[in-house]
Amino acid sequence: MKTDSPKLTELQEKVTAAQQEFDLAVAFHEVWKPTAYDQGLHGRLGVSYATQAFRVLRTALRRELILALLRLWDKNGRAIGMECIARALRKKEVIDALTLARVDRNSEDFEAMHDDLRKRAGEAIRLVEKYMNGGSGHAVYAKIRDLRNERLAHRQIATKGRSMGATTTDEEIEEFYQDNSKIVHTLLGIFNAVAYEPEDFAKVYGFYAGHFWAAFQKT
Repeated sequence: MKTDSPKLTELQEKVTAAQQEFDLAVAFHEVWKPTAYDQGLHGRLGVSYATQAFRVLRTALRRELILALLRLWDKNGRAIGMECIARALRKKEVIDALTLARVDRNSEDFEAMHDDLRKRAGEAIRLVEKYMNGGSGHAVYAKIRDLRNERLAHRQIATKGRSMGATTTDEEIEEFYQDNSKIVHTLLGIFNAVAYEPEDFAKVYGFYAGHFWAAFQKT
């Protein structure tokens, strides 16, 4: 595979889109997180009229967070497709092309770069496979996916004898979010040579969220 291969360019575009989508997820996550875990905030709101609007905001932020995370995993050929990217990373010719894009094949650094990219590809593949069929996190992914498909992106009606699926917990969403953060971080380094740090972006929106929710103080 050449370094200017259309397939490699497509993969790099998918990873760039993943970063853009995850940036949205980070913003939603940091503003939503206090609504899920800050007991002091819950106590300050109590049973006031403001609490009703707070619950609407919490539901909306959780919904948008889930939608953003699942867009990373859509299997449509024009979508980002984490599983598709992981399959590509298993191919030696992809790692070879990515290495050549950084160093000359005859350079002493070629083997070191190739080995580094191969190891990082393994890390990304491992995290993606965690949520694929047979992985330890597949049940969690399936619940979040079904919640999106049946309740958030669409409104399906349960039929007799058919359950709408198990309830997805905030802790499961948090685990899925954190793993996607690691995946996107690793993919940006592999495909685009970008040092993307979601934690830094999260600190910014966490700061904003702290100031926003601080307005809900007892008077």
